[in-house]
Amino acid sequence: MARYEFKLPDIGEGIAEAEIVQWHVKVGDTVEEDQQLADMMTDKATVEMESPVAGKVVEVAGEVGDQIAIGSVLVVFETSAEAAEAAAETEETVASADVEDRRSDDRRAGEDRRAEDRGEADRRQGDRRAEPPLPQAGGDEPRSGERGGAVASTTSPPPAPPASGRGVLASPAVRQRARDLGIDLGQVQTTCDRIRHADLDSYLLYKGGAVPRPGAAARRQDEQIKVVGLRRKIAENMQAAKRHIPHFTYVDEVDVTALEQTRAMMNADRGSNPKLTLLPFLITGMCRTLPDFPMLNARYDDEANVIHRSGAVHMGMATQTDNGLSVAVIRDAQDRSVWDLAKEIARLAEATRAGKASREELSGSTITISSLGPMGGLVSTPVINRPEVAIIAVNKVKEMPVVVDGDLEIRKMMNLSLSCDHRVVDGWDAASFIQELRKLLENPLRLLSL
Repeated sequence: MARYEFKLPDIGEGIAEAEIVQWHVKVGDTVEEDQQLADMMTDKATVEMESPVAGKVVEVAGEVGDQIAIGSVLVVFETSAEAAEAAAETEETVASADVEDRRSDDRRAGEDRRAEDRGEADRRQGDRRAEPPLPQAGGDEPRSGERGGAVASTTSPPPAPPASGRGVLASPAVRQRARDLGIDLGQVQTTCDRIRHADLDSYLLYKGGAVPRPGAAARRQDEQIKVVGLRRKIAENMQAAKRHIPHFTYVDEVDVTALEQTRAMMNADRGSNPKLTLLPFLITGMCRTLPDFPMLNARYDDEANVIHRSGAVHMGMATQTDNGLSVAVIRDAQDRSVWDLAKEIARLAEATRAGKASREELSGSTITISSLGPMGGLVSTPVINRPEVAIIAVNKVKEMPVVVDGDLEIRKMMNLSLSCDHRVVDGWDAASFIQELRKLLENPLRLLSL
């Protein structure tokens, strides 16, 4: 028998470490070749580690939530000498191929950057600064207080009271206090013609001071939950985005009455195509508008202080999963029809929620759209998906009275909330982008015929 050390392989370009999010084996287990060992998390992508040999697990590296460096030992096996030798040879072959692939990718990336820089020198934008006022939301919630009372001197239990407080005599102050405490006056015994505060005190003393409130929810037990896996990645990314990016948010409303009519008409005759939501139309409108606003379809390299404007629109799509929020990427969204976008949205959403999306499908976006559908609220302040410089949130459609050509009409209105990186995007540019996008969304014929 021989010992074979399975080292964490290079599972992504630029990845230095990965987090253990789940073990599928433990010390003492006997495993087969290709059996799943652990799930490792890196940049919102979960990678399944499989055993390169058959044998017995004698050591594992760390617990769930621990970070493991690329190239360090993940699992130690006790296996046959032949199996260990074969696995080592395979590992060397794969490592050599990865190095060569990375060199080729670096050469292509360098050529792309040089071409991008040449094109950028021909496009200079005027410095126009006009930051629109942000919408403010807030309000005070009413509180219900609780009043306490002096404890009466007697502790003897009162006789059986009537089943309801109806018809019971009590002052308004006593009734209000009983309501605040959740006490049914029909359960309170008194020695005179009406219930007094002292009677409430006696009732509280008899009940030990604990009176269940009508309709009160059951209290949950306190919990301590370790932040690991995708939730930890989300926390780190959100913290980095808010720490490094000076956000500003611009909100405007869009009349989507005609767009909703067009969507209903297309869905009525969709055949085998997936049902259309508003999302494919919004993405189509963004792709048609972004060429005139290249500063929004970009990524900002903080360390190099370089802005990379993208010619293609790789649309990030915020997707809610059981483990948290992930951003799936629709490649070359500008080349897709609304039907093709609908299919890709459904495919990526299903893969992401099932944890089957690949690393390539979860990285490389140039701008992101976020939508909660009917739960979208009236206004949002979305957090930018760093290193992107803009994200747009779709709020819910709501029927509202609107003045149209002097007449009052009921129209379907929706707000769009655009958050931008103020280091790269000026307020004027953000407002102008939304205005142009609104023109397309309010004219579906123009949106679909361009």
